Formats: sequence, structure tokens, C-alpha cells
Amino acid sequence: MKGYGEYKCTDEFWLPQIPAHWQFQKVKRLFSERIEKGHPDKPLLAATQNKGVVLKKDYGSRTVEATKDLHLLKLVRQGDFVISLRSFQGGIEYSHADGIISPAYTVMISSSKMVPGYFRYFAKIPCFLDLLKVCVTGIREGQNVDYKKLREHSIPIPPREEQDQIVRYLDAKVGKINQLIRIKQQQIALLKEKKQAIINQAVTKGLDPNAPMKDSGIAWIGQIPEGWEVLKIKQVSKILRGKFNHRPRNDERLYGGKFPFIQTGDVAQSGKYIESYKQTLNSLGFAVSKEFPIGTLVMTIAANIGDVSILKFNACFPDSIVGFIPRCASIEYLYFLFLAMKPELLKEAPVNTQGNLNVERIGQMLIPLPEESIQEAIVQKLNILDSLYQKKITIIGEEIATLTEYRTRLISDVVTGKVDVRHINIPDSLTIDIEEDFTTEEAVDGDDADTLECEA
Repeated sequence: MKGYGEYKCTDEFWLPQIPAHWQFQKVKRLFSERIEKGHPDKPLLAATQNKGVVLKKDYGSRTVEATKDLHLLKLVRQGDFVISLRSFQGGIEYSHADGIISPAYTVMISSSKMVPGYFRYFAKIPCFLDLLKVCVTGIREGQNVDYKKLREHSIPIPPREEQDQIVRYLDAKVGKINQLIRIKQQQIALLKEKKQAIINQAVTKGLDPNAPMKDSGIAWIGQIPEGWEVLKIKQVSKILRGKFNHRPRNDERLYGGKFPFIQTGDVAQSGKYIESYKQTLNSLGFAVSKEFPIGTLVMTIAANIGDVSILKFNACFPDSIVGFIPRCASIEYLYFLFLAMKPELLKEAPVNTQGNLNVERIGQMLIPLPEESIQEAIVQKLNILDSLYQKKITIIGEEIATLTEYRTRLISDVVTGKVDVRHINIPDSLTIDIEEDFTTEEAVDGDDADTLECEA
């Protein structure tokens, strides 16, 4: 694809040049701020990095929900843009609905010069994120975009009819790419489902299909082989809760030392083993936390509940994670068993405590336990299975990554004027769904998913 014939320089580091006939204006000339409150009857909204701003009731994630002082929440209209507490990581979000949202967020109304569909694409491109990052105030989890800084920076404004054409072109192209990604994500989901079914069968019924069976007394399992025991988790393993009793948790004085520190996001993003870490504690942080030894089986009990992995290094973690040190079971067998138990663990998390799983509840849960030799045989088979399925999943995941990278580059090149789409004919039939409403797990940062809480 060809670029424009002539370009001009800008005074912004993140976008050094734009087509010569495009305007370059400050954000404050293109957007006004909506600060209206006092609408407690409006529906609550959630700001998400993949779906934009959506009705909270339609977003199937456990997030903190405002239940009082709703009149203090900000009004958002469909078509507005919202700067959330994670916008410096994922861009500014487009609102699909009217509602109310955290007063900590900035609500932007576009002027007549700006086609919302154009800025919706522009607000997520990598170079614009570079601009958002230099407008950040605060530290660690307290970081957010300072709108007073952002509004003094300039962004490109193509002629309005050209913005419309850019939107038509990208809607068609991005829609096709998204369909391909969805198909591949469905393939991954099917592989994971098949793998999980085999794991469930192995850790609850064993490997011998002809083994005599008995009732386990565990509702979700039913029958188990006759020689297996049924024990409480606390009888099989020590259960040790993580610790981090300093508030605020993002106090920078506690970080940057030699002690690895993991959070729920690290567990969610790992596979069977946690082999790397992003954060460390210094001696002050170490003093308010607790270190667990290499080989500890860890489980998340808040945020992304029931995710499990095995430590490959000594590490500290907060009380949103618990560690298991087995007394009479293989650590790997417990890992696979807990994978099978995840739906039951979620049921044990009471909704009225925002889904946090209670350590005492975990300890009282019953599990089937075969003799050591059978545990070893099950683990050996499941390790082979896990490796085979993971290879297939990795290949498809790499294909998704390639498509995602192409989509990002395409959007960025078109909305910044690196390529010219003015004369490309886009039949209406090619304009299809552009939402990134995929079946992927959303990114997790620390103890917070990228769905942002409606904080009163």
C-alpha cells in the first residue's frame, strides 16, 4: 500500500510527521470534558481494555461494584471516551452505552471535527500510548493519565470525509482479522477442554478402566477406585497464606531488592511452573511479607480464583495467594487435582466477599487420594499429555500473535497517515464486527484484571 505524496513535520516526539493536508491540533481543541454527576439511577459501567466501556451487568467478571454514593459517579454518554486508571497501558476507551462510572476517570466528548470511529482506533495505537505514558502521574498501581497534561498535546485531524473513509476501511479489515482470531481462539478453547477432560478423568477415576469402584461421598466426583482414600485437603497438605500487611501496597519504598515477589497475575499467566518474576522486594518489603520455598504449589484465592502453579524459585507473595506443602501427596498430583477442582473452588468463593476464597474452606474440602505409585503413574501420563496439548496450543497462539501484530500495525499505519486508503472501495457487505470480544483471558496486572473497578 502506498503512502501520501507529501508530508509535514510535527513538534510531537511520538508522531514526527503526518500527511501535509492533515491538521494537527491540541486535544483541548478537539475534546471537552464531561464532569456531570447526580445520576444514581443510571446503570453502572465498566471500562475494559478489550471491549471499551460497557454495561457492568453485561461484563462477566468479578469486579468491585459501587453500592453507595452513586450520585457521585460521573455520567457517560454513548460515544464518549473514557480515560481509566489503566489507559496508559491500553489506551482511551470508547463508550458503548449511557451510564455512570468512577469519578476518578476522565470523560471526554469529541467535537464536530473528530469522527468518534476514527479516534476510537487512534486512541489504542502504540505511538499514542507512548504519549499517554509521558502524561502519567503517580507511581506503581497508583499511576494514571493526567488529563491536564494530555490536553496540551496535539494529535492529527484528517479531513472529516477522510476520517469516515479510514473508519470504513479499518472496520472491514479489522473485522476480517478478528474473525480469524476468534476461530483460532475457539480451537485453543477446544484443545483446553479436551485436555481438562482427560485430567479430570485421571485424577478422579484413575488409569485402569476396569478397576472396581466405590462411592466417594464427594458430589462432583461420584465414584472413585476402591483402593483410594478420601481426605480433607488440610490432612494432605499444609496450607500457608501469603502475607503483605503494609498499606498502601504500592509503596515504592518496599520494592527493588533481591527477593522475588509474585502476585495473582503471575500465577494466572504461568503454566505448570512459575519460572520468572516481574517484581522484587527489598529488606523493608521482605519484613512485611513471607517467603515460600522452591517447589511450593501456589493457588490464587482472590481476583482470578483457583489458578495454580508450582514455584521454581523461592518467592514472597501477598495474602491473595496460598501455598501448599504436601504431607502425603505428590506436588504434581495435587497440581493436576486442583486443576480439576477449579469449578468447585469457585463455588466456595462467596459473592458477598467479592469472590475471595477462604483458606479454612479450602482446608475442609474433600479430595480423592490414591497410593503413591498410582499418583506417580497418573502424573507421568498427564505430563506427557500436557506437553502434547501445550505444543498445539502454542502453535495456534503464535498464529494469533502474528494476526494481532498485523492488526495493530495496520491500524497504526492507516490512522497516522503512513498509508493512503482514500481511493480504496469498501463494499458495505465487508463492514463486519470489529469488537475484540474474544474468548481470550484478559490481561491481569497484579491483583487487578484490566477490567477497572467502578470505585465510588
